[in-house]
Amino acid sequence: MATAGVQEARPAPLTSTSEPPPLFDGTTRLYICYYCPYAQRAWITRNYKGLQEKIKLVPIDLGNRPAWYKEKVYPQNKVPSLEHNGKVIGESLDLIKYIDANFEGPSLVPTDPAKKEFGEQLVSQVDSVTTDLYAALKGDAIRQASPIFDSFENAFGKFDDGPFFLGQFSWVDIAYVPFIERFHVVFAEVFKHDITEGRPKLRTFIEEVNKIDAYTQTRFDTKELVDLYKRRFLPQQQ
Repeated sequence: MATAGVQEARPAPLTSTSEPPPLFDGTTRLYICYYCPYAQRAWITRNYKGLQEKIKLVPIDLGNRPAWYKEKVYPQNKVPSLEHNGKVIGESLDLIKYIDANFEGPSLVPTDPAKKEFGEQLVSQVDSVTTDLYAALKGDAIRQASPIFDSFENAFGKFDDGPFFLGQFSWVDIAYVPFIERFHVVFAEVFKHDITEGRPKLRTFIEEVNKIDAYTQTRFDTKELVDLYKRRFLPQQQ
């Protein structure tokens, strides 16, 4: 994992006027966007496994993306994507498992059958959970989102050998934490509501995950995050 307290330099995002890197030259590249929660999943995975020297970060400006990214790298034109061994793989949940399986470093998928099964169940639900959270922003946000935050609290109680979804830090935490980070901040700043109030396990999860450098190195500036969410999802709050 990354050395404690040392912030990895963040390269400037590539734009429509940027030249492409020397594609398919044997370098492994992770294409991301700094504010994208899906890209953050793959970025955390890379960091947690200590692959900063083996997987090069290539940030893309999604608002002004280079044409060569779609034409030559990833036709879906989304992030994240991973250029590895002459091919490009996408989809953030798939990339967590791909990076975990194909590179050295601490394993992110537990071998314990009960944890493995519960983990698969939680990850299978993550897309619908995040869709419901975004929908809540446009409605009665606190009331609509509260049952989802309650479900997190209940899930954290399943295993007692640590503060994370499966006890110890795993791919499930990576799948969820970019969204927990964002909604924790947005509910506090926009709705003046603490999502950890009455949810001690969720509070502990947030405290403990913020001690993991692999994650904190990927966090997005709080003010920029709130401004982004106001523009995209909460125009009435501007």
